[in-house]
Amino acid sequence: EFNYYIFILYSQVLKAEYSSWKGEQQMYKLDIGWPKTPEHFTGQTFCVAVDSVHGLVYVGQRGDNVPKVLVFSEEGYFLHSWNDTVEMPHGIFVWNTATGSSVWITDVGTGKYGHTVKQYSPLGKLMQVLGTPGNAGSSLIPLQFDQPAEIFVEETGEIYVVDGDGGMNNRLLKLSDDYKEIWLTGINGSGIGQFRIPHSVTVDAFGRVWVADRDNKRIQVFDKVTGEWLGSWSGCFSEDGPYSVRFTADYKYLIVAQLNINRLAILAAPPVGSIGDCAIVQSVQLADETKPHLVDVDMKSGAVYVAEIGAQQVQKYIPL
Repeated sequence: EFNYYIFILYSQVLKAEYSSWKGEQQMYKLDIGWPKTPEHFTGQTFCVAVDSVHGLVYVGQRGDNVPKVLVFSEEGYFLHSWNDTVEMPHGIFVWNTATGSSVWITDVGTGKYGHTVKQYSPLGKLMQVLGTPGNAGSSLIPLQFDQPAEIFVEETGEIYVVDGDGGMNNRLLKLSDDYKEIWLTGINGSGIGQFRIPHSVTVDAFGRVWVADRDNKRIQVFDKVTGEWLGSWSGCFSEDGPYSVRFTADYKYLIVAQLNINRLAILAAPPVGSIGDCAIVQSVQLADETKPHLVDVDMKSGAVYVAEIGAQQVQKYIPL
């Protein structure tokens, strides 16, 4: 009798888990044991970045008197936190080179540290500031940001910034490893290559830059060498614009967060040479008011981390 009840309970759990997925088979499952101590999330968790080389996960959170950056191990153990010179983190990215790693943060604060893109050591020592702290920029000056939303850094040190999260600027900027402008594209608008809140940026293995053009409810794609527009996807985002763009470790799929409908969409990545239109392979329906904002992918294990503003937590999904 006891075993029968366990079986019924187990099948109900399975059913509940499965019913939140569309598509033929489940691609990910929630790691309910991550992190080990969720009470360290004391603010609104806006962003997450994985250092897959060193097995670390960085979380940016906002709030009064809360540590702005939390560091966990990929197993979910809390390691340490830091707070200096970070006002309102929006996007976060870990850059690994042969000699070490660093953490880039976009800061959309309006105080003395805001409107900047900053590079930190893994322990939180400020190493580099791009932009003029405390001064919202104009689109005329490349390194003058207005609420920069996110950054992606290639192994070469070349940098892509989407600027901004509702400020004056609506643009995508590519910088060299010594922070000189290589190209800059975009103004406020809904035409080709224009943006309304460019919110997230990533680069694939085939030389293409992907931008979540949030308020235009589309993803736009550019050539990473020239900045030339290659195509856009809008068919999948009629309900809610894309908040994040990150590729899976094998570059076969794109993971997109849709904050207002509490959903993660998994889209098939297009072949080289054709952007075409988007196809959602699967979607993960999160609980109401979770509000997934930005995601990151562990390029070794394939795990997906989701920063959720509403739930004030980061959740980890592991590939099956």
